[in-house]
Amino acid sequence: MNEPELIEITDETETPKSNRLGRFLFKAVFASILLGSAGLAAIYVYISPTLPSVQSLKDIRYQVPLRVYSADNKLMAEFGEKRRLPLRYEQIPENMVHAILGAEDDRFFEHPGVDYHGLLRAVKVMIATGKKAQGGSTITMQVARNFFLSSEKTFMRKFSEILLAIRIEHEL
Repeated sequence: MNEPELIEITDETETPKSNRLGRFLFKAVFASILLGSAGLAAIYVYISPTLPSVQSLKDIRYQVPLRVYSADNKLMAEFGEKRRLPLRYEQIPENMVHAILGAEDDRFFEHPGVDYHGLLRAVKVMIATGKKAQGGSTITMQVARNFFLSSEKTFMRKFSEILLAIRIEHEL
Protein backbone atom coordinates (compact mmCIF):
# COMPACT_ATOMS: atom_id res chain seq x y z
CA MET A 1 0.00 0.00 0.00
CA ASN A 2 0.97 3.54 -0.61
CA GLU A 3 1.75 5.64 2.37
CA PRO A 4 -0.33 8.78 2.76
CA GLU A 5 1.31 12.01 1.59
CA LEU A 6 2.37 14.27 4.41
CA ILE A 7 1.45 17.91 4.11
CA GLU A 8 3.41 20.44 6.11
CA ILE A 9 1.27 23.09 7.75
CA THR A 10 3.02 26.37 8.45
CA ASP A 11 1.95 29.35 10.46
CA GLU A 12 0.92 32.06 7.99
CA THR A 13 1.84 34.82 10.44
CA GLU A 14 5.53 33.99 10.22
CA THR A 15 7.28 35.56 7.27
CA PRO A 16 10.83 35.07 6.18
CA LYS A 17 13.27 37.87 6.99
CA SER A 18 13.70 38.66 3.30
CA ASN A 19 9.96 39.40 2.98
CA ARG A 20 10.06 41.73 5.99
CA LEU A 21 13.12 43.50 4.61
CA GLY A 22 11.48 43.84 1.20
CA ARG A 23 8.34 45.35 2.72
CA PHE A 24 10.40 47.72 4.85
CA LEU A 25 12.41 48.88 1.82
CA PHE A 26 9.24 49.33 -0.22
CA LYS A 27 7.67 51.42 2.54
CA ALA A 28 10.86 53.47 2.97
CA VAL A 29 11.11 54.19 -0.77
CA PHE A 30 7.40 55.01 -0.97
CA ALA A 31 7.64 57.35 2.04
CA SER A 32 10.72 59.04 0.55
CA ILE A 33 8.95 59.60 -2.76
CA LEU A 34 5.87 60.90 -0.96
CA LEU A 35 7.88 63.28 1.26
CA GLY A 36 10.00 64.44 -1.68
CA SER A 37 6.89 65.15 -3.75
CA ALA A 38 5.28 67.02 -0.87
CA GLY A 39 8.47 69.05 -0.39
CA LEU A 40 8.65 69.95 -4.08
CA ALA A 41 4.96 70.90 -4.08
CA ALA A 42 5.51 73.15 -1.04
CA ILE A 43 8.49 74.83 -2.72
CA TYR A 44 6.41 75.35 -5.88
CA VAL A 45 3.55 76.93 -3.90
CA TYR A 46 6.04 79.18 -2.08
CA ILE A 47 8.08 80.27 -5.11
CA SER A 48 5.50 80.38 -7.91
CA PRO A 49 3.80 83.65 -6.85
CA THR A 50 7.19 85.43 -6.79
CA LEU A 51 8.06 84.55 -10.39
CA PRO A 52 7.51 87.10 -13.16
CA SER A 53 4.27 86.97 -15.09
CA VAL A 54 4.10 85.46 -18.55
CA GLN A 55 3.49 88.93 -20.00
CA SER A 56 6.71 90.26 -18.47
CA LEU A 57 8.52 87.29 -20.01
CA LYS A 58 7.34 88.46 -23.42
CA ASP A 59 8.25 92.12 -22.79
CA ILE A 60 12.05 92.00 -22.76
CA ARG A 61 13.90 95.30 -22.96
CA TYR A 62 17.37 94.91 -24.35
CA GLN A 63 20.19 97.03 -23.00
CA VAL A 64 21.23 99.44 -25.70
CA PRO A 65 23.81 102.20 -25.58
CA LEU A 66 22.78 105.77 -24.91
CA ARG A 67 22.58 107.57 -28.25
CA VAL A 68 23.02 111.32 -28.54
CA TYR A 69 21.54 112.99 -31.61
CA SER A 70 22.01 116.50 -33.01
CA ALA A 71 19.17 118.94 -33.64
CA ASP A 72 18.97 117.69 -37.23
CA ASN A 73 18.60 114.08 -35.98
CA LYS A 74 22.12 112.88 -36.82
CA LEU A 75 23.83 110.46 -34.47
CA MET A 76 26.62 112.29 -32.65
CA ALA A 77 27.78 109.68 -30.11
CA GLU A 78 26.99 106.40 -28.39
CA PHE A 79 27.79 105.70 -24.75
CA GLY A 80 27.79 102.26 -23.19
CA GLU A 81 29.43 98.95 -23.90
CA LYS A 82 26.41 96.70 -24.44
CA ARG A 83 24.87 96.61 -27.86
CA ARG A 84 22.17 93.98 -28.00
CA LEU A 85 19.96 93.53 -30.99
CA PRO A 86 17.33 90.80 -31.25
CA LEU A 87 17.74 88.20 -33.99
CA ARG A 88 15.32 85.65 -35.34
CA TYR A 89 16.50 82.04 -35.19
CA GLU A 90 16.72 81.93 -39.00
CA GLN A 91 19.20 84.85 -38.97
CA ILE A 92 21.78 82.94 -36.90
CA PRO A 93 24.27 80.89 -38.95
CA GLU A 94 23.84 77.14 -38.46
CA ASN A 95 27.49 76.70 -37.41
CA MET A 96 26.99 79.31 -34.68
CA VAL A 97 23.90 77.48 -33.41
CA HIS A 98 25.84 74.19 -33.27
CA ALA A 99 28.79 75.86 -31.54
CA ILE A 100 26.61 77.46 -28.86
CA LEU A 101 24.58 74.31 -28.26
CA GLY A 102 27.73 72.18 -28.15
CA ALA A 103 29.31 74.43 -25.54
CA GLU A 104 26.27 75.34 -23.46
CA ASP A 105 23.40 72.89 -23.89
CA ASP A 106 23.83 69.96 -26.28
CA ARG A 107 20.41 68.52 -25.34
CA PHE A 108 18.59 71.85 -25.95
CA PHE A 109 15.95 70.41 -28.27
CA GLU A 110 15.35 67.35 -26.05
CA HIS A 111 14.37 68.83 -22.67
CA PRO A 112 11.54 71.06 -21.36
CA GLY A 113 13.85 73.89 -20.26
CA VAL A 114 15.57 71.85 -17.56
CA ASP A 115 18.03 69.05 -18.31
CA TYR A 116 17.50 66.75 -15.33
CA HIS A 117 20.35 64.49 -16.49
CA GLY A 118 22.71 67.47 -16.49
CA LEU A 119 21.52 68.62 -13.06
CA LEU A 120 21.98 65.15 -11.58
CA ARG A 121 25.45 64.90 -13.13
CA ALA A 122 26.42 68.27 -11.63
CA VAL A 123 25.04 67.26 -8.21
CA LYS A 124 26.96 63.95 -8.30
CA VAL A 125 30.21 65.75 -9.14
CA MET A 126 29.54 68.33 -6.41
CA ILE A 127 28.92 65.58 -3.82
CA ALA A 128 31.99 63.61 -4.92
CA THR A 129 34.39 66.57 -4.99
CA GLY A 130 32.78 68.96 -2.53
CA LYS A 131 33.06 71.68 -5.17
CA LYS A 132 30.84 73.03 -7.90
CA ALA A 133 32.98 71.74 -10.75
CA GLN A 134 30.44 71.82 -13.56
CA GLY A 135 27.17 73.52 -14.30
CA GLY A 136 23.87 71.85 -14.90
CA SER A 137 22.04 74.89 -16.25
CA THR A 138 20.45 74.87 -19.67
CA ILE A 139 20.37 77.89 -21.97
CA THR A 140 16.77 78.52 -20.88
CA MET A 141 17.81 78.42 -17.22
CA GLN A 142 20.61 80.90 -17.98
CA VAL A 143 18.10 83.22 -19.69
CA ALA A 144 15.80 82.96 -16.65
CA ARG A 145 18.67 83.81 -14.30
CA ASN A 146 20.23 86.61 -16.37
CA PHE A 147 17.05 88.42 -17.38
CA PHE A 148 14.67 87.86 -14.47
CA LEU A 149 16.45 86.65 -11.31
CA SER A 150 19.30 87.70 -9.07
CA SER A 151 22.73 86.13 -9.26
CA GLU A 152 22.73 84.96 -5.63
CA LYS A 153 23.80 81.34 -5.17
CA THR A 154 21.06 79.79 -3.05
CA PHE A 155 18.91 76.71 -3.43
CA MET A 156 15.74 78.83 -3.50
CA ARG A 157 17.10 80.90 -6.39
CA LYS A 158 18.01 77.66 -8.19
CA PHE A 159 14.47 76.32 -7.68
CA SER A 160 13.12 79.66 -8.98
CA GLU A 161 15.40 79.34 -12.00
CA ILE A 162 14.14 75.82 -12.69
CA LEU A 163 10.47 76.79 -12.40
CA LEU A 164 10.95 79.91 -14.51
CA ALA A 165 12.82 77.95 -17.21
CA ILE A 166 9.94 75.48 -17.42
CA ARG A 167 7.46 78.38 -17.62
CA ILE A 168 9.50 80.08 -20.37
CA GLU A 169 9.64 76.88 -22.44
CA HIS A 170 5.94 76.20 -21.90
CA GLU A 171 4.58 79.71 -22.47
CA LEU A 172 6.92 81.05 -25.13
